[in-house]
Amino acid sequence: MKRLIAIMTVMAALVFVSPAVLKGGEKAGDLWEVYNNVLKKAKYVDLTHGFNPTIPVWPGFGAAAFKPAIAGKDYPGYAKKGDPFEYKKHGFIASAYYLPTDQYGTQLDPPAHFNEYGATISDLPATYSIRPLVVIDIHEKVKKDPGYHATGEDIKAWETKYGPIPEGAVVAIRSDWYKRWHETGRFAKKPFPGIKLEALKYLHLERKILFHGHEPLDTDTTPNLEGETWLLKNNFCQAEGMMNLDKVPEKGALILIGFAKPEGGTGGYARYIAVCPPRWQYGKSILELPGAPLPKQPHPLKRDKNGVLRPVSK
Repeated sequence: MKRLIAIMTVMAALVFVSPAVLKGGEKAGDLWEVYNNVLKKAKYVDLTHGFNPTIPVWPGFGAAAFKPAIAGKDYPGYAKKGDPFEYKKHGFIASAYYLPTDQYGTQLDPPAHFNEYGATISDLPATYSIRPLVVIDIHEKVKKDPGYHATGEDIKAWETKYGPIPEGAVVAIRSDWYKRWHETGRFAKKPFPGIKLEALKYLHLERKILFHGHEPLDTDTTPNLEGETWLLKNNFCQAEGMMNLDKVPEKGALILIGFAKPEGGTGGYARYIAVCPPRWQYGKSILELPGAPLPKQPHPLKRDKNGVLRPVSK
């Protein structure tokens, strides 16, 4: 861990000092060294649920629908309007998604979700893409009380053990609630875990974090959603529907943040990935899973009854 921190310190020096000092033909430090020496060997853990028409969602929105994409107009000699694209006939397929809300699956909520003057998802800067990851573990308390909400004392207990939360970090609340994701009828019903307003204020106003994240689909279970309202009305974001927080270290990892960018969007279909130290017990490194070429499916892809493509043996 100390070695990882030392290398990340060198990375910061390369980023902020080298380009300003070295000019002309001199060799400047670059991030490829960091990639080869650190990131290539790090362990990557996905913190994101895949979404489909059967996942939990706030009942007021309803479920998504996945269907084959169809030709929108006649394309002489190739396709007729209304024809679904097929491997054998057209050489490719495509999918059409009906998404009833941008508050679906693992999400990134921008202020515009509650705030008519707030930033939309397309307003978020590129600097959201990588941050330190802090994991606050409340899962044992949630075992005893499914409606337990993380408190300021839980945050301070973490800091007593590990030191002050870094400015600009993402703070994820581990409840292990994600393990109930497939209990569609139960997942979003009260009681479920959350985080108290006083804890959110401490994180944002005292520790100046980027945002916090949680495993359920709401911040808290108060009648007026006081935590979520305070966050978004004060121009902060939050992550919802995270998973696998039990498979990342409480301190010392980074988080990669990706999200769809519909202009003026009030929510982001997000992808969160934890980058953990090379000797971490979970995840895979780039050396283990280079990603190109990707593995061949064991059977042809066919749509299930919900329109989701899956390998099918018959």
